Amino acid sequence: MKQVTFTIEEANALLPELQEDLIKLQLLTQQFEMKFELLHQLTKQRREGTLPEDPESADPFFELETQLEFMRMEVELAIGNFERKGVLLKRINPGLIDFPSVLNGEEILICWKQGEDRAAYYHGYEDGFKGRKRYPDAGLAN
Repeated sequence: MKQVTFTIEEANALLPELQEDLIKLQLLTQQFEMKFELLHQLTKQRREGTLPEDPESADPFFELETQLEFMRMEVELAIGNFERKGVLLKRINPGLIDFPSVLNGEEILICWKQGEDRAAYYHGYEDGFKGRKRYPDAGLAN
């Protein structure tokens, strides 16, 4: 499959949708981490013998593990949605998204970091975030 490339205008046009997807993914990962921590605490209590046994209640481990498995699948699907749109999700929190592009005949990545108003920087494939440069005429003066 040929890789999608974006102009700076296309990247910025897609950004609101990606920001919305990113916020949903961040909330989902936060909920996953909270449930995982709860499972860890229950496991610790069971190991220490301080977990109250209630024969009437459902198995809390089974329920949490099932919820975590479904949440893991949701996270994977959400991450895959970025890929299907042709962008590279580099980091979930804070969000960092790269858009494959071409500038002056060179393959580059237009780079957006959560908190920035628009995608206005780029870097080479090997340079990474630290090698970011301002995209020519990215319209930062607004």
